[in-house]
Amino acid sequence: MDTSRDPKRIVNPPMSFGKKRWTEIDKKVVFAFFVLHFLCIFAPFQMNRGALSICFALFIITGLFGITISYHRNLSHKSFKIPKWLEYSFAYCGVHAFQGDPINWVSTHRYHHQFVDTEQDPHSPIHGFWFSYITWFLYESNGSISEMIGRHRKLDNACDLEKQTFYRFIRETYVLHPIALALILYGIGGLPYFIWGTCVRTVMLLHTTYLVNSLCHMWGKQPWKTNDLSTNNWCMSFLAFGEGWHNNHHAFEYSARMGIEWWQYDPGWYVIVFLQAIGVATHVKLPSQTHMQKLAKEYLKEAFL
Repeated sequence: MDTSRDPKRIVNPPMSFGKKRWTEIDKKVVFAFFVLHFLCIFAPFQMNRGALSICFALFIITGLFGITISYHRNLSHKSFKIPKWLEYSFAYCGVHAFQGDPINWVSTHRYHHQFVDTEQDPHSPIHGFWFSYITWFLYESNGSISEMIGRHRKLDNACDLEKQTFYRFIRETYVLHPIALALILYGIGGLPYFIWGTCVRTVMLLHTTYLVNSLCHMWGKQPWKTNDLSTNNWCMSFLAFGEGWHNNHHAFEYSARMGIEWWQYDPGWYVIVFLQAIGVATHVKLPSQTHMQKLAKEYLKEAFL
C-alpha cells in the first residue's frame, strides 16, 4: 500500500501557540482575523436587503473573479491568457478577498503543488485537519509568516509577477486596499454595508478557501492517479466556484477547467468559456485525452493490486 496517499498518515503537529515565535506580522494577521470574526456577531442586527445584496455581489466578485479565475487559474497556473488590463482588474478583485497579495498567494500555491502533501507543503493535511484548515499560516517550520514568505521567494516561483510593477505595488500597499473598500462601503450604506460587505463576506470566503485546502485533501473521491491526497468533493464545488473538483485539478493543474465531466459544476470554467467566446481569453489549456487515459489507467491498475 502506498502510505503517501493514506489520510491516516498523520505526523506530529507543529509547536503549540505558546511556544511559537510570534512576529509583528503574525500578531497583525491574528488581530485582523479575530476582528473580522468578532464583528460578524453583529450581522443579524445589521441586516437589510441592500447589505445582503452587496455581500453576495462582492462574494462573487472577489471569490469567483478574484480568487478562482485570477489568483488561481490565471496567475498561479497560467491556464489561459487575457489582456493585461483585464488580468490586472481580476487580480485587483482578488486583493479584496483578504487572502494576501497576488505575489504571495501565487507563490504559496505553487509551493503547495510542488511539495503537495509532504512536510514542505504549506498547508499539508499530514499535520491534521485543523492545521491544513486554518492554523497553517501561523505554523511554518521556521515559525512565522514572514519567514514562510521568505522561503517561498527563495524558490523564485513567482518571479513572473515580481517583474511587473502593478503586482509589486499591490504587495507594498496591500492592506490599504481592503481598508479603502471597507470605508467606501461604510460611507455608502453605514454599518450594515460594512458588516455584511466586508466582515461577513470576507469570513465566508476565507473559510471556503480553507475548506478546499483541507477537506479536499481528506474526504472525497480520487478518480485520477495523482500520488497525493487530493479528492473531488462535490459539496465544496458548489461553495467554491468549482474548486472542489480538487483531484481533477491536481491531475491536470494546468487545465482551465476543473469540472472535467459535463455534470461537474464549475462556474469558473463557464466564465472562461464566455471570455473565450467573445475573443478575450486565449490559449485556454485543457487536459488531453492521452493524459487523461494515462492517469485513469494508472488509477485502475493500482486499485486492483
